[in-house]
This record gives sequence, C-alpha cells and structure tokens, in this order.
Amino acid sequence: QVQLVESGGGLVQAGGSLRLSCAASGRTVSSYRMGWFRQAPGKEREFVATISAARFSGAISYYAPSVKGRFTISRDTAKNTGYLQMNSLKAEDTAVYYCATGPSGYHSVELEDYDYWGQGTQVTVSS
Repeated sequence: QVQLVESGGGLVQAGGSLRLSCAASGRTVSSYRMGWFRQAPGKEREFVATISAARFSGAISYYAPSVKGRFTISRDTAKNTGYLQMNSLKAEDTAVYYCATGPSGYHSVELEDYDYWGQGTQVTVSS
C-alpha cells in the first residue's frame, strides 16, 4: 500500500520561505511522477509543480506560472521523500498543499493522472 505523508507547513510572513516534505512508502518516488497541488478555501484543487521519473533525462520538472521562479520541486532518493521549496511566499499562496504520485514516469499537471495522495499540509502566508 502506498502512503504519502506531508509535513513542513505552517504560518509565515509574506516574502518568507517554507519547505514541504512528502515522505513516501510503498512506492519508490524516483521511479514515478510526483506532483504538488494546492487548494485554497472555496476553490478547486490546482496544480503547483510536477517532476518526472529520474530515468527521464534526470527528471523533468514543470511549474504553474504563478509559482515558477519561486518554488522548486525535488526528491531525495535515499530518503524516498519529495520536497517543495517555496520562496518569496505571497498571501495568495495560502492553501492546503498536497503531494501526489502517479502510476507513470511522465510528469503531469492533471489531477486524474495521480493515484495516491497525501493528507495535505496547511500553508498560511500573512501579508
């Protein structure tokens, strides 16, 4: 059984940084796509970042335009853990953040391409 456990969320001032972690068990994160999504109150869950399996040119990453240049997705193979480094945070980044893994190696921005999800971690950015 695949399980994903997020951590690292919290309250931060605008302009600050947080690093979210996604500890995985039951699936090797470097062998499958991994993604981060977020959901703000009253809004639909939206794509944030994705990374392909490591065998694809060392991993291809892709970001939503709203976070590109501020967020970085990565993995630690030894720890079987994914990360989302978030810098220059803005109030509009406030949301519950979810990590997810999919049954294929190609990166994807689509929610339906992911079959396992974490429980979510709250990120609140004060302005």
